[in-house]
Amino acid sequence: MLLLAFDTATPAVTAALHDGERVLAESTVVDARRHGELLVPAVDRVMSTAGRALTDLTGVVVGVGPGPYTGLRVGLVTAAAFGDALGVPVHGVCTLDGLAWAAGEAGLEGPFTVATDARRKEVYWARYDRPAQRATEPAVDRPADLPADVVSLPSVGAGAELYPQVFTDHRPSPAHQSAGALAAVAAHRLATGEPFEPALPLYLRRPDAQVPAGYKAVLPT
Repeated sequence: MLLLAFDTATPAVTAALHDGERVLAESTVVDARRHGELLVPAVDRVMSTAGRALTDLTGVVVGVGPGPYTGLRVGLVTAAAFGDALGVPVHGVCTLDGLAWAAGEAGLEGPFTVATDARRKEVYWARYDRPAQRATEPAVDRPADLPADVVSLPSVGAGAELYPQVFTDHRPSPAHQSAGALAAVAAHRLATGEPFEPALPLYLRRPDAQVPAGYKAVLPT
């Protein structure tokens, strides 16, 4: 098994190579505005560091979100391109699941909440019974509107860090998404036969950029 994993659903542009047992190489750069510029060089770095070629891959793992429209689609389009060119499967994994797995590696057992920044004073979130078991579907809400039994749990993620008055038991690790953790989730699911999410974007809401109301066509009808 040799999995190339990456995620662009958060400000962290992260890529990793995983052999089914451990991370061979990983690269993470936090920059919310340069996903398209940073992702492929990150892939090049991890392949070079591990001394492997793209033709060695047995699969591609991609974070499907939830996340902002522009950044999220960079990873998904790149994953589809690699999968098609190399003839390998593309496995979709919820971005929050990667953070939950990393929280488990940091010593958090569960139950707990993962929350990332959704902008517009909202968070993407899900509740976990344990690092490998999500208890709720991913959702987007204002922090103040979340159930009391969700925000009172230990929490991880940049969304929880932004609202300490709501997420009162925030844990500092993991601070950002890790492609190594995302790949570990995928390796676990391949080994146990658990299903993957479709490699399609999980937006949860409409994009920020929309066609203005009253738009007029410039071409004659």
